Amino acid sequence: MIDTKLPSFNQALLCFSVIMTILIVGVVVFKTSIHVLLMLCIIWTCCLTYFLGYKFYEIKKIMSDGISMGLGAIYVFILIGVIIATYLESGTIASLVYYSLDLIHPAVFLPAGLLICSFMSVAVGTMMGTVGTAGVILIGVGGAMGIPLPIVAGMIIAGASFGDKMSPISDTTNLAAVVAGTDLYKHIKSMLYTTIPTYILCLIIFTIIGLQYSSAALSTTEIEAFQAAIDNNFTVSFWGFLPILALLIMSMNKVAAEPSMMASVATAIMLALILQDRSLLDIFNSIYSGYSASTGHQELDLLVNRGGMLGMMGTIMLALFVLALGGLLDKVGYLTSLLQGLFSKIEAVVPLIIATMFTGIISTVSTGQGYISIVLTSQLFKRKYEAMGLQKYMLSRTVEESTTLIAPLLPWSLGGAFYAVTLGVPVFDYLPWAFLNYLNVFVSVAMALMGLAIFRVVTDSRATIGNKLR
Repeated sequence: MIDTKLPSFNQALLCFSVIMTILIVGVVVFKTSIHVLLMLCIIWTCCLTYFLGYKFYEIKKIMSDGISMGLGAIYVFILIGVIIATYLESGTIASLVYYSLDLIHPAVFLPAGLLICSFMSVAVGTMMGTVGTAGVILIGVGGAMGIPLPIVAGMIIAGASFGDKMSPISDTTNLAAVVAGTDLYKHIKSMLYTTIPTYILCLIIFTIIGLQYSSAALSTTEIEAFQAAIDNNFTVSFWGFLPILALLIMSMNKVAAEPSMMASVATAIMLALILQDRSLLDIFNSIYSGYSASTGHQELDLLVNRGGMLGMMGTIMLALFVLALGGLLDKVGYLTSLLQGLFSKIEAVVPLIIATMFTGIISTVSTGQGYISIVLTSQLFKRKYEAMGLQKYMLSRTVEESTTLIAPLLPWSLGGAFYAVTLGVPVFDYLPWAFLNYLNVFVSVAMALMGLAIFRVVTDSRATIGNKLR
């Protein structure tokens, strides 16, 4: 077992200052590959850790332990690449886009898309699965309607984030409840108080934005050309909905994500063989290297030429870097040293909520993932919430709002890298339009300032709302 050698506050501050400088300057100024930047961050952190007294083999073990924590996500990455490829082979994505162009008016596309992504992510419990399926379809539909792709991608991220935060089968939702020591459904119910007002606000905003594109319905030439290209290259049928239906049914019956995705893949392969008259060799090649076709229509080519295990390798490599760096920052104690002394004198509820959110955001930005941030922030503030007489689900709610929703907005996070590749829109392009992800933080703080949705422990074990702050 590795002995803990806790860095000082100044050492932790130096570590994070250099990491954030590398990431921000590299991404914003030089537009360098995030993979290279993360490698530089790992090298810097390893050197600093070595000077703390750690041996090389100890540093390597810490990094390996960090990677092992995220192997489940890597398995899902691979399966999502397979799902996208087989959905393209089976005509599932093509059929859904084709029929959606008939049913969804441009004026209501954005709020409708938000609701679709929200429903699916609640049902399947995975944001990545939602973006990799419904997200890919909606990007194609939105592009055909002439709606700017960053706006469409922001809507997809916002809707998928809602489910990732609220679904009882979401890993982050369960993790936040467990580490805070509260009941899962009390945690979800607590989040409803701040999430529903934010969600309604997002629906209004997307409706207003969508009305600007209502005139697109007057000229249907491009949409008809898009549908004609789909019809010429795929057999369009309602049978194409079966793979997604299989995924939804299994997920709603609380079957784990991986088996549910594999069942959906098997259904898609059968459809590709029967409905699209594809050979098994063609399907296997797509599963490995991604679907490839020249349809004669530029927008359709952008939609269908993607997927496969090989297409996920860049994301998987990024995941390994992020997990290794996050393991170092967590296990060596850089995060703890930086944050534990900053908020020791907090005596009121609102400053405590703000401090918790600040910690969650900082740890998510620095580590690039929500899992470590959820655990760390909960550990740092758990006793403080108990001492101030607040319910444990107040902690779990505040932690999740500052971690789960922030991670998709970071290009160096596991999710951010995946969403950018899958949707074909850079993170910083869709970030301004992912309203739910950052507005939820402000709504939560505003409600706390008004004394709303504050749950205290009282003698009869019932939570009270809107108690006087003190």
